[in-house]
Amino acid sequence: MTLWVLRNNRYTAALIRLWESIMILSMTGFARKETSDTWGTLSLEIKAVNHRYLETWFRLPDSLRMAEIPLRERIKKKLSRGKVEVQVRFSPQAQTTNQLSVNTQLVHDLNQAIEQIKAIIPQSSNVNPLNILQWPGVVAEQALDPEQLQAELFKLLDSALDDLLAHRAREGAELAQAIEERLQLISTIVAEVRTRLPEIIEEQRTNLKTKVSELIEQIDPQRLEQEIVLLAQKIDVAEELDRLDAHVQETRHVLTQKGSVGRRLDFLMQEFNREANTLSSKSILAETTKKAVDLKVYIEQMREQIQNIE
Repeated sequence: MTLWVLRNNRYTAALIRLWESIMILSMTGFARKETSDTWGTLSLEIKAVNHRYLETWFRLPDSLRMAEIPLRERIKKKLSRGKVEVQVRFSPQAQTTNQLSVNTQLVHDLNQAIEQIKAIIPQSSNVNPLNILQWPGVVAEQALDPEQLQAELFKLLDSALDDLLAHRAREGAELAQAIEERLQLISTIVAEVRTRLPEIIEEQRTNLKTKVSELIEQIDPQRLEQEIVLLAQKIDVAEELDRLDAHVQETRHVLTQKGSVGRRLDFLMQEFNREANTLSSKSILAETTKKAVDLKVYIEQMREQIQNIE
């Protein structure tokens, strides 16, 4: 069976309504933000890939190492699953680190001390101003405000997280569409098997009678019919078809839920597989066996997509 059925007008309206209500997020995404000011240039890159739990990893300059814990907490508020890598680069402006700050009060005090020395020792030579600059505490590099720099980093992270979430939402919608296509294919298979179920059971009955007749010349027809009825009950797949329909509806429901739904969807794929395996084991006809194989293919395709859902 191919995907062409999904393009049929019967499904278009339903698909549109589903996409409008999509809430799921992919676990992969990337965002980069940068800001500049008189103190320098600060850039942040955040990359996320699928992971069973939320795992954060940071590469920070030494001047911002103290911000790691608050950064981790901010990420936890917006992301639930995924391996998240954050890399921060800081390039201070040259004039910021090289600008000198003169302690004028200390220079004034030194000048007074020099004048006192001259009064005692008149022959002392004039003092070179460069020597004054070398006096401890007279000049110092202007220090950056760490709180201001950290505040800028937090704003940068929040903006990058917004972009990352938008990226994950777009990918989530694509994943949901791929899953819905397979759900529709599964529903089509279930409907086809259910429609043909009486015919399949009758065909199985005929095949059994033929095989038994070939092996046994003398047999009680009434006893044979009883055995066939019991066997037909064992190979009846109506219950499995009902559960497959229920799993399709539950998966569609989960796709409209907010928050982390990946684990729930993964559990549903296990339930899908269980019913498909039972359908295959009960089948004694090539047609139903093929349908069971098709189901397993579509379920596995959904499972691969779901591995990337938060």
